[in-house]
Amino acid sequence: MKFTINEKLRAPPQPEPDARVAGAPAVSAGDCGLLLLRITFGLLLAGHGCQKLFGIFGGDGLAATGRYLASLGFRPGVLYAVIGGGSEFLGGIGLALGLFTPLASAALIGVMINAMVTVTAAHGLWETQGGVEFNVCIAVVALAIAAIGPGRFALDRPFRWGKGGWTEAAFALCVGGISAAIALAL
Repeated sequence: MKFTINEKLRAPPQPEPDARVAGAPAVSAGDCGLLLLRITFGLLLAGHGCQKLFGIFGGDGLAATGRYLASLGFRPGVLYAVIGGGSEFLGGIGLALGLFTPLASAALIGVMINAMVTVTAAHGLWETQGGVEFNVCIAVVALAIAAIGPGRFALDRPFRWGKGGWTEAAFALCVGGISAAIALAL
């Protein structure tokens, strides 16, 4: 059998990433675990945003959140309350649905960077002293979901960014970081 150079160097065709092995379950524990993580994490963060925006779930609402942010140097405070609360709400809903996952992750990362720089970093690491522990956890989970991808049960699944990867993780981290830097610089 004769081969040309191109045929010798060509890699054999690879199966589709979603191809299932005969006898394997149609839905894996990993599929369900990622869905559970996204829904729980996303809806809790969306609720956290609702506390700021609407004053529900025991939150202070937009006016009080705006006054607090103004006391931290964010002026006008209400505008920053809308941006922060909106980022948490929409980012959380995006993660829960698996919709625009890298952008949803970026929104949450940006808010957490701002929280760390303006409030929690001065108190060290641990939450018990008001430190960055909780903010770091939120940012890392959001970044990990962007890197892993939203999984099989996500609205993003048909799109390229719905698969996760280095590009999606870098996008989430860079956009989150840049938006945080802009908010902190203004």
